[in-house]
Amino acid sequence: MDVLLIGYGAIGRTVLEKLGDGPGRIVAILEVPERVKAVRALVPSSIKVVGSTEDLASLPPLAAECAGHKAVATYCVGLLKRGIDVIVISAGSLSAPGLFDELKASARHGKAKLMLPAGAIPGADALAAARIGGLDYVRYTSRKPPMAWKGTPAETVVDLASVKERTVLFKGRADEASQLYPQNANVATTTALAGLGFDKTEVLLTADPAAKGNIHLIEAGGAFGEMRLEIAGKPLPNNPKTSSLAAYSLVRAIRNRCGNIEI
Repeated sequence: MDVLLIGYGAIGRTVLEKLGDGPGRIVAILEVPERVKAVRALVPSSIKVVGSTEDLASLPPLAAECAGHKAVATYCVGLLKRGIDVIVISAGSLSAPGLFDELKASARHGKAKLMLPAGAIPGADALAAARIGGLDYVRYTSRKPPMAWKGTPAETVVDLASVKERTVLFKGRADEASQLYPQNANVATTTALAGLGFDKTEVLLTADPAAKGNIHLIEAGGAFGEMRLEIAGKPLPNNPKTSSLAAYSLVRAIRNRCGNIEI
């Protein structure tokens, strides 16, 4: 199956590299117009790089977004309306008021499918399954090295360079976390969508000098029992704010959609 890749940043480069010869073939990359020329110089000539979907003679049946929150509203709504299946990795964008409902309506209109990979979250499938039986609580805690929060509102909360012990940067609802920390809190949105929703999912974001990588902890309880899932993820080498597992999750989602076996 041919695939349109939306965005060619750290995740996009990893997806193109890791997808290899498996199911799913990147045939086009959609980028902002000012980056088209630069991206063309970085990818094989067989891949079309465009600044608008109108520059493509035909659209592939599947699009994979890895361009950030703005791209989801800018491109994904229209693609779904046109019947193109879309995988969205920037899950935090779905906390924006009305956007998730608009995406769902567009998917129904175009008879297309909106897919949300697990990203950096451990056990999203288990959490979604547990929801069927009933959940009593869901908590998400993030621990990252202080400088992993550089370039975020955390810089207005503490002096990141001076943090010597675990420090709380944010405590509140999942939608608030995703809006304030769009590059670091996609997991909060995925956790909310898989579990109890934005208003009932507790989120704690912390800076911890002792954290060896980006640590995500999901805790939940309900009719199924209790779960505690923790992962210490490593960031992508070319972007310390992005989990490598998020990129690999997008590769997996493409392979599942395009291949004969899904796991």
